[in-house]
Amino acid sequence: MEKGNISIYFVQSALEPVIERGLDAESILIDAGISPTLLQSPQGRVTAQNFSTLWLGVARLLDDELFGQDSHRMKVGSFAMLCQILIHCDTLKSALQRMTRFFNLILDDFHCTLETDAQHAWLTIRETPGPKAPRVFGYETLLMLQHGVACWLIGRRIPVLAAAFAYPEPSRSAEYHLMYSENLRFNESATSLKFDRSYLELPVIQNERTVKEFVRVAPANIVLKYKNSSGLAAQIRRRLRTAARSDWPDFNTFAASLNMTASTLRRRLDDEGQSFQDIKDQLRRDMAIDSLCHTAKSMTEIAEELGFAEASAFQRAFKKWTGSSPGEYRQRMHKR
Repeated sequence: MEKGNISIYFVQSALEPVIERGLDAESILIDAGISPTLLQSPQGRVTAQNFSTLWLGVARLLDDELFGQDSHRMKVGSFAMLCQILIHCDTLKSALQRMTRFFNLILDDFHCTLETDAQHAWLTIRETPGPKAPRVFGYETLLMLQHGVACWLIGRRIPVLAAAFAYPEPSRSAEYHLMYSENLRFNESATSLKFDRSYLELPVIQNERTVKEFVRVAPANIVLKYKNSSGLAAQIRRRLRTAARSDWPDFNTFAASLNMTASTLRRRLDDEGQSFQDIKDQLRRDMAIDSLCHTAKSMTEIAEELGFAEASAFQRAFKKWTGSSPGEYRQRMHKR
């Protein structure tokens, strides 16, 4: 899996049912390699692997893979069973129809559907009338699961054209632009992800062999935006990671190195929901966090490796990425 990181908000939300039940949240955090003090940093971020370990720890403790977000538990093993069922579908459309039926069988407070018109499709989640109103984190978790599985089934990222939410805009809505789409609407009648209907006709390419690996590394491989490890964006990321930052080429030069025109490279990245600049920015951020958490390198050394002319420029960029200075971030991660 490609390295990456996610907002501390999801750590806080996953722990809420643990804290509400009076269980030991701090031990779960420490076992996941997350400093409890990082919870006090609203702009903090953790690695996908850290969050994956936390997710699994909370799920085992509660025997609930949806973190107590529904009146009915999604017992441990449900997600693996879902993936096993879906690989036997011929197309994404049949798989998503089966997936929504699966969730509707095991959940009480959410009702999932696949809706279409002539051009578009929507993965839609509505509240089921009842005494318990679903929590926002329940919607977010279901959307992550459903979109992540959909992308994996066809082996490519499905760009989200628009996202709608059946609740007011939260304070963390800036994170939604990274998670879902630039086109967001709140206070809607239903929560949904809109995408091009043509993806529904694509074949399901996964099988009994690949599903084992997918489930083994879940949920780290679905918490982040889906990355097809054999796709073009992943190839570019690997090439950039192995080269010194000072050797990173510009877009046109990189396209030529792949024997492509710039327009072809841009179109193919668009198909995967990526851009060359996004890949570079995310990689620099992830490399910085990795160095801060796992090495004793100075700020100047990290800045030089990432191609910054001076440490102060790196510090400004890092604060823009995470909301914390590099020194503060390192201190929080090591204080446990």
